Amino acid sequence: MIGALARRELLRGAAAGGALAALPAAVFAGQGAATPSLPPVAPISRAEREARLARMQAELRRSNLSALLVEAGSSLVYFTGVDWWRSERTTAAVIPAEGPVLIVTPFFEEPSIREMLDVPGEVRVWQEDESPFALIAGWLKEKKLDAGTLAVEETTRFFIVDGVRRLLPELKTISGASAVNALRMIKSPTEIALMQRANDIMIAAYRATHRQVQAGMNGNDINAIMEAELTRFGGQRASSSAQVGPGSALPHGSKERLKVAEGTVVLMDCTCTMHGYVSDISRTFVFGEPTAEQRRVFGHMRQGMNVVMEAAKVGAAAGSVDDAVRSYYEKLGYGPRYALPGLSHRTGHGIGLDVHEPVNLVHGETTKLAPGMCFSNEPGLYLPGKFGIRIEDCFYMTEQGPRFFTQPPSSLDKPFG
Repeated sequence: MIGALARRELLRGAAAGGALAALPAAVFAGQGAATPSLPPVAPISRAEREARLARMQAELRRSNLSALLVEAGSSLVYFTGVDWWRSERTTAAVIPAEGPVLIVTPFFEEPSIREMLDVPGEVRVWQEDESPFALIAGWLKEKKLDAGTLAVEETTRFFIVDGVRRLLPELKTISGASAVNALRMIKSPTEIALMQRANDIMIAAYRATHRQVQAGMNGNDINAIMEAELTRFGGQRASSSAQVGPGSALPHGSKERLKVAEGTVVLMDCTCTMHGYVSDISRTFVFGEPTAEQRRVFGHMRQGMNVVMEAAKVGAAAGSVDDAVRSYYEKLGYGPRYALPGLSHRTGHGIGLDVHEPVNLVHGETTKLAPGMCFSNEPGLYLPGKFGIRIEDCFYMTEQGPRFFTQPPSSLDKPFG
């Protein structure tokens, strides 16, 4: 659970709405329009990162664990500020139950790592003909942690863990997933604000892109426009996936590059980040006049999103949200369960520094919803060989219930509000 101040800030942000909401429509007019000048949004502060470390170390002590091993990836960013990629060259952190962290990295990467390191820590380097695992093992021995229990962040690759264990046969290793996820699932006011900005940017880019779509374009053409608009509006690490016609019935798309024509469905699924925090929004529109069937499926799917928001109550099991949507769809003749035509994937996923984070809105998930959790709401409906309709907007939990970052469209006639 988050503290009283964090809860007040979350609710204040919810009441204020998106940063772009009050801007005039002219700034969204598409190519050639003025890019809105937005006030800067604060990144995660050193103080917040140190508070995360303190909570992680307190959990390690409570659980009688010696340390947590984290390799390059979003959890390394979360705890240390070091935003690094994964390769065969190990860059990793060891977070002890007490004291500063250890960062291990190749010698020639040290200056870059030190620039990014945002918490107290020691950096030890290895040369190309040396072992990073020996550095980790040696440090654990120095700290007298080599016979304890090392928690391992769940995405850390096997060869790193195995390399350390071979050098420290008395060291026990267990998964650190529950401890890490418990922290990362509950977003702070700063994290919520960063996600709100990323979502606002994406909606602006969608509106600008939609005005530029023309007959004869394929998905790649639309993607190029969208990614350019996301960058123009200030989004970072932009990506776009646009599927045309029957390809829209495949949740993650088809390799066929069909062209936009009168009456075709276009389903777009796009992401961007703001200081590492992700927005993930899908929009479906029809080029020209929608058919009665397309309107009907859109209406069913849009009501499915409402069912999500009604079911997503504080204290409810995450899986019960998926169950509520599937029950509604089955009454309409879709499914049953994951069968097609219908909803063939989970109703939503956690989101934050990663596009997909624990926990999911999926049948059987028992984790209880709590203020500060963030999810996608995307109960798409897919008719194989014909088309798919998916609207995806993300929401965060407040003490009063779920709150959208962005407002889903109410009809196919106004697909971007």
